[in-house]
Amino acid sequence: MVKGKMCVGIIKDEMMCRIDPEFHETAIEKTGCRTMDFTKRPMKGYVMVDNTGMKTKKELEYWLGLALTFNKKAKSSKTKRNKK
Repeated sequence: MVKGKMCVGIIKDEMMCRIDPEFHETAIEKTGCRTMDFTKRPMKGYVMVDNTGMKTKKELEYWLGLALTFNKKAKSSKTKRNKK
């Protein structure tokens, strides 16, 4: 979480990145990247990157940069509050 918004995370042995949905199709063409389908439903703007897509520091920084750049304009999820 960055500034209260989903940004990056680790699921098993892959890194999840929340990126600009407009860049999604370009991103999934990169080595080691695929659309996140954690709930069996593809999610545009969320990608999974395996170790073949981040072998070098430069590659890792690329994915982190995409996620952090989008985080600045991403909307945060509305928190559900229990009303008593």
